[in-house]
Amino acid sequence: MHPFLDHPGPLAFAHRGGDLGRPENSLAAFEAAVALGYRYLETDVHATADGVLVAFHDSRLDRVTDRTGVLAELPWRTVREARIGGTEPVPLLEDLLDAFPEARFNIDVKAAPAVGPLVEAVRRTGAWDRVCVGGFSDTRLAAVRAAAGPRLATSLGPREVARLRLRSLAGPLGRGRGAPWAGTCAQVPERHKGVRVVDRAFVRAAHRLGLQVHVWTVDDATRIRALLDLGVDGIMADRIDVLRDVLRERGCWPHGGNGSSTVIGTAP
Repeated sequence: MHPFLDHPGPLAFAHRGGDLGRPENSLAAFEAAVALGYRYLETDVHATADGVLVAFHDSRLDRVTDRTGVLAELPWRTVREARIGGTEPVPLLEDLLDAFPEARFNIDVKAAPAVGPLVEAVRRTGAWDRVCVGGFSDTRLAAVRAAAGPRLATSLGPREVARLRLRSLAGPLGRGRGAPWAGTCAQVPERHKGVRVVDRAFVRAAHRLGLQVHVWTVDDATRIRALLDLGVDGIMADRIDVLRDVLRERGCWPHGGNGSSTVIGTAP
């Protein structure tokens, strides 16, 4: 098992830092999640025009900041002036890795220019054991694996997830060895375009191959309980208070945290 996945009980991910009233993907959001007891944080990365790696979901600044423009076309000196929700600066990924040394980061690499800077950021910070890279592009994930090697955990790409789903539907006939599996986990929605992805057969098929199953993004307590009953290994949530409460009621919340927004680290 890769060290990123070595954890007692289900993994609880704070999706973009979670929704506790702080702007998404901001240092303040991650501080609040860690104060609540989260040790798995989910974020996204883009590279600016001059190759600076930022933790940010959209390709443009427009939706969540007080500035506009395409990240890949703007230099860092411009992006650093933007404020998420009008108040919070756009963080560098390395700032987050440094600010929360006990946390593990699940990172969605959003664009090809971010691949090289991402691998370099992990190398510079020595964060090999506490980073998992996912994404919606088989090509980008292959580039990450080629650059980083097996030291870095990665999730399955879309084609691999489809292959795993077909294998799960085939039952015993789908248990042949076949092509190797490149990732360490399958990070998937419960449904995709109205079609169920995660069911007991999918989870069993993944587990037979030594893959964990992480489901995103689930905020309803009833659905969280149902997924845990299926045996999924991790859940990503925006309502991180709801996810924490469900895991607590099941005795699966090993962390501390009191829900305060105490700062446990500061970005350089």
